[in-house]
Amino acid sequence: MTTKIPARLYLSEDEIPRYWYNIRADMKEKPDPMLHPGTLKPATAADLEAVFCKEPVKQELDDTTRLIPIPEGIGEFYRAYRPAPLVRAYFLEKVLGTQAEIYYKFEGTNTSGSHKLNSAAAQAFYAKEEGLTSLTTETGAGQWGTAMAMASAFYGLDLTVFMVKVSSGQKPGRKALIETYGARLVPSPSTTTESGKKILEDDPDTGGSLGCAISEAIEKAVKTDKCRYVLGSVLNHVLLHQSIIGQEAKAALDKYGVTPDIIIGCAGGGSNFGGLIAPFMGEKLAGKSKTRFIAVEPASCPSFTRGRYAYDFGDTAKTTPLIKMCTLGNSFIPSANHAGGLRYHGMNSSLSKLYRDGYIEARAEVQTGVFDAAVRFMKAEGILPAPESAHAIKAAIDEALECKRTGEKKVILFGLTGTGYFDLSAYTDYNAKTMSDYIPTDADLEKSFASLPAVS
Repeated sequence: MTTKIPARLYLSEDEIPRYWYNIRADMKEKPDPMLHPGTLKPATAADLEAVFCKEPVKQELDDTTRLIPIPEGIGEFYRAYRPAPLVRAYFLEKVLGTQAEIYYKFEGTNTSGSHKLNSAAAQAFYAKEEGLTSLTTETGAGQWGTAMAMASAFYGLDLTVFMVKVSSGQKPGRKALIETYGARLVPSPSTTTESGKKILEDDPDTGGSLGCAISEAIEKAVKTDKCRYVLGSVLNHVLLHQSIIGQEAKAALDKYGVTPDIIIGCAGGGSNFGGLIAPFMGEKLAGKSKTRFIAVEPASCPSFTRGRYAYDFGDTAKTTPLIKMCTLGNSFIPSANHAGGLRYHGMNSSLSKLYRDGYIEARAEVQTGVFDAAVRFMKAEGILPAPESAHAIKAAIDEALECKRTGEKKVILFGLTGTGYFDLSAYTDYNAKTMSDYIPTDADLEKSFASLPAVS
């Protein structure tokens, strides 16, 4: 195959970004601030530091600093697995018979199998610097819990992971890996916390949700000495850490004079999608780009496409600050048949604002169609994708086939957030044709919308 562009567009270790890019600094209209649930006043650093580590709180509240230096202690960790490859999907292009150029940024080359390690390393480093001895967190499909277990082991911190109960049953391999790194895994909701007991009292058969797991993790953090809670998506400091994905992708494409027309990412809470699009969105905000940005979410948890733009709690027990976001309501529980992550009821506040202002498109996909795309990609490119990533693959294939239909030649970039080797039970269901689709009804969503707080 003769081409000027190689199949893998690597950066050297010296080209790993030394700064995180803060997209909020370039937004003409900033996302609305977090609110203290008691006073309905903007949350202060002191409010947030009761739950989160100090430096991430500082980053969370910073709407003005464009470039934030990556400490050397985090940069050393990054060099173990970064830069991550940017790949030209020549074989997929050939299978589709499209004239579109398709690229994917592959974040599954570390043991956690996903992009989550980029923020896990940062948050564990800051916790250690602060003198903390333990952390708590939640996880849905298990990628964040695994990444946090890896980072906690590296920096010498104890970790408790509350994993959504239905996911912990579907993915025993994740439990084994998390515990191998020395962390404790608790299926959520559990009887180890008051919030967990209350949730089980109301619904003994619940499969749980990220909102439930967050409630339990926060409760344990605030009741434990020298302990804080860490979150793997949704919040702005997490998107900041993930901006290393987009910066690497842009640097590699710039080397070869390639400009993406369409950038696609899966979206649950927003960390990978926000990180991938960040530097490209910065150019669009400055009027230097016409790139389209497409967020792809599961039809079973459609925060962008069917949610409300409103202030909401980040957890089921209503203990977090209020966040202005596209939300399905904090009481929303995704269907138990949903195979992947992307289970959170709300979307990051910055991405929600950009969506409302027309900078981002969104679409929702049913999981059988998503797995069709995953298998098609795997047979062409030789990588088994995580179900979450397969949402982006589905949209990328659709856009490439549209190019084939119209005769246009476009450059498509999507985020391959991780591998699917811990999701084989879902692929087993797909192969056996026992996988089904679920789309919540309007009545289902109205019931969860009723949990939204009354904020004028």
